[in-house]
Amino acid sequence: MKEDMKGFLEEFNESVDKWQKNSPSQLNRFMALLNEIEKPSALDTKTKELIAISLSVISHCKWCISFHVKAAFDSGATNDEIRDAGWVAVLMGGGPALAYNQLVEDAIEDFGK
Repeated sequence: MKEDMKGFLEEFNESVDKWQKNSPSQLNRFMALLNEIEKPSALDTKTKELIAISLSVISHCKWCISFHVKAAFDSGATNDEIRDAGWVAVLMGGGPALAYNQLVEDAIEDFGK
């Protein structure tokens, strides 16, 4: 059964809006960290997003997979680059990562060009 990865991203964004209202200090500090780490430095943003995809698969986080596949596309990643990031996770995480790698394919289908 295909997962609605756009729906997971919308759900996550709705939660971010709630946290901004209910816990603005914590969210703002986290977002500052996220923005600092994701900006280009020794690694470009696309590479960082591909790493984040692998970590999302290993962490079994469907919201993270959705967020980072979309961000990887926005950073110029191709379908094949995103798939490779998913397969690196499978190499390191075995069977459970393989199961979550199907969400990477769903996200490519939902967000790909």
